[in-house]
Amino acid sequence: MQTPTARSSTNVYGKLVDNETRCFHYHSKADVVALRCGQCEKFYACFQCHDELNTHPFLPWRKAKFHIPCVICGACKNSLTVEEYRSTVHCKYCNHPFNPKCKNHAGYYFEDA
Repeated sequence: MQTPTARSSTNVYGKLVDNETRCFHYHSKADVVALRCGQCEKFYACFQCHDELNTHPFLPWRKAKFHIPCVICGACKNSLTVEEYRSTVHCKYCNHPFNPKCKNHAGYYFEDA
């Protein structure tokens, strides 16, 4: 299942359960972040969704590309860079809170974590 974002033509892939990027694996009120795979460069609701739907593993976003947005807020559909995402606990555009437990999975998503 894919959901086109409202702010761009970017699609978010995964086993989505709503239009705010929540998925089968992570679906709390704060689970509104989609992340870009470092290999295929597509946005997925989570690394597990990616790995279940692809033949290659989810690779972290490379440090050399940290200036390129690799996070989408599912609530407002705006994109964020790694530093923008890491510098706050909520979306800088719509103020929707992000799940603080996502930090536990940072190594899956960002090369330097």
